[in-house]
Amino acid sequence: MSADLEPSVKPIVTIPPVITIDGPSGSGKGTIAHRLAVKLGFHVLDSGALYRLLALAAQQHGVQNNNEAALQVLAAHLDAQFQDNQGEAMLVLEGEDVTHSIRTEEIGAAASKVAALPSVREALLQRQHAFRETPGLVADGRDMGTVVFPDASLKIFLTASAEARAERRYKQLIGKGFAADLAAIVEDIKARDLRDSQRAVSPLKPADDAIVLDSTALGIEAVLSKVWEAAQNTPNLQQFLTKQ
Repeated sequence: MSADLEPSVKPIVTIPPVITIDGPSGSGKGTIAHRLAVKLGFHVLDSGALYRLLALAAQQHGVQNNNEAALQVLAAHLDAQFQDNQGEAMLVLEGEDVTHSIRTEEIGAAASKVAALPSVREALLQRQHAFRETPGLVADGRDMGTVVFPDASLKIFLTASAEARAERRYKQLIGKGFAADLAAIVEDIKARDLRDSQRAVSPLKPADDAIVLDSTALGIEAVLSKVWEAAQNTPNLQQFLTKQ
């Protein structure tokens, strides 16, 4: 048989596995996602940070949160990067370190509003997909398991009471030197939950096949342990766990 007639062997394309951790603001999903990604050696995607980065960019460029057309253009050209800073995630917007700037309550509320706009979500969707690289990805957000990565190997929905989440947020802000009002944070979280769960596009809710974990009375290590246990029971993740 001539070389030209020999059957070609097509390489097997393996799609990197994804673990999604969704939940409301302050549930601890970002911390768990980061810890889990480090433990597995996976990439990590803080999807909420993308919306916060967009909200901050809109503020800096004088774009109103209800100007969907302008926000869509801004999202499509968002100059944002995730960089490592001695083991901690550093968020860079247009060349400036905004890791702490995007964590204010004002930016958080603005991010929730722009995230409800259909064309804005679509503009950022492809960027989120691009984070899916070998060996795998841990993605946290509000619709990672329902919309962005519906084929994820493991889906976790992490929640907690509004009061518990507000207290965590309050301590976080005070610890970073920001002024904070606990009662106001509770009301803001409740309003954000209502807005996120009732929006027409990608409402906040667990995927049908998600594991729901309530972290109200649990510490970080306890939650991480439960997520790790779930990963151990997920067939196509076991090869990564055996390396630990």
